[in-house]
Amino acid sequence: MIDQLEWWQTAIVIVLILCILVGTLPVINTGLQFLSLPMHAFRNHYGKAAAHHPNVAVIIPAWNEGLVIGPAIERLLQLQYPEERLRIFVVDDASTDDTPDIVRAKAAQHPGRVEHLRREVGGQGKAHTLNHGLDIALADPWTEAVLIMDADVIFARDALRKLTRHLADEKVGAVTAYIAEGSRDRNYLTRFIGVEYIIGQLSARRTQNVLGAIACLAGGAQLHSRANLEAIGGRIPTGTLAEDTMTTFEGQLKGRRAVFEPYAVVLAEEPRTIDALWKQRLRWARGNVQLTSIYKHLWFRPSPDHQLGSFSFGLAWFTILLLPAFMLVAATALVILLIFHSDIAEFVFRFMWIAAACIYLFSMLYSVQLDGRIGRHSWREAIMFPGLGALILMAIALFPWAFEDAVLALGGSLNDDTLFVWALVFYLWGPISMLGVWLARAVEKLPGGRFFAGLLLYICGYGSLLCAITVDSYIKEWRRADASWIKTEKVGRVDS
Repeated sequence: MIDQLEWWQTAIVIVLILCILVGTLPVINTGLQFLSLPMHAFRNHYGKAAAHHPNVAVIIPAWNEGLVIGPAIERLLQLQYPEERLRIFVVDDASTDDTPDIVRAKAAQHPGRVEHLRREVGGQGKAHTLNHGLDIALADPWTEAVLIMDADVIFARDALRKLTRHLADEKVGAVTAYIAEGSRDRNYLTRFIGVEYIIGQLSARRTQNVLGAIACLAGGAQLHSRANLEAIGGRIPTGTLAEDTMTTFEGQLKGRRAVFEPYAVVLAEEPRTIDALWKQRLRWARGNVQLTSIYKHLWFRPSPDHQLGSFSFGLAWFTILLLPAFMLVAATALVILLIFHSDIAEFVFRFMWIAAACIYLFSMLYSVQLDGRIGRHSWREAIMFPGLGALILMAIALFPWAFEDAVLALGGSLNDDTLFVWALVFYLWGPISMLGVWLARAVEKLPGGRFFAGLLLYICGYGSLLCAITVDSYIKEWRRADASWIKTEKVGRVDS
């Protein structure tokens, strides 16, 4: 097809096709990630892990956690871990509810094992609260490791010893657990989040283990050796909304390895509304934008001391951070190509969506079997994860004749003008889907809006929701909007 064009037209078409290929980098990276995932069976840290029970100081930042702090403490006290080697420090960030009373009662009930640390002036953010606890825990020579967790999470009884076994290797500075969605009263959104966590943790972090660099230690369950914390100054970095990721980076830059332990399961309560999820993920996304600038000297600059500067890690980081931009580039290039040469545009469109269909099927089938509980409860959300619109486009790319038959069967026509309009909708589906989930957030607050918000999410896709939040993070950072830490409301919905 290209051979029949003039040289200048050929040049434009080639540039547009290259733009589309660049725009599909996130899909390509996902495919590469899942192709390397089986290597975790052979390239992992278990060969250097061993039974190891260091003295662990657990630090729990708490602000108005009265509904969840009691069960969290009790579950920690029931862990399969030597009692004399576990101490719990609850850092009360000037709570105004019954959190202080609950923690003091637990401390009186378990003297020497539970301690209440009160900050009279709070509200400075999670990192400052954690640092208050670290100052006290690290001042005691007894502390050999520190477990940082959230007040609402529930550890499986064997989770801590599965984490600590990796610290038997002195080259390991930090270990993170698998945070699984664990709400009793699941709704469509928490089921989507459950699928997301399988993909983003059980799958992606296994791949990061293989590549030798972890992007982020889960804020709700991260275990540090004392040496790792002392190497980064004994404090959690402040001044960013992504203190977990910055801590992860700093430890690895100081020469110690971070490891993901997929069999250490920690259940967490997740948002049940799009608006609550948006606020939580906006904080994470803005933090990642901030860190991209902070570590600008690091990207794509390999070092013998760590893998954070490797090409594979940089590709994974930027394909997630810039995913909305990639989608917009691909959509724009496809529309321009449609105007210049519709036959080539159709060929590229079909190639792109057939590739997406293959990667979606492989990655989702591989992911859901990694956590059978989520697979059983959220199989509908696993199918609908890319959204009904994207599934239809995959089907059209695979079976274009079926679309024509469907339109004709419904009494429609397929003249050139109609085909052009349909093509525009198909090629611009990425940006359209992001606008759709933005609308879902707006209508959710209206009477009966939750139904329509859910319907829009199933049509547009959960991935488009995350992309829309990322776009919002670009806007907020560009406008230098307020970056104060907003706590995600938790009410104790986790199965214990």
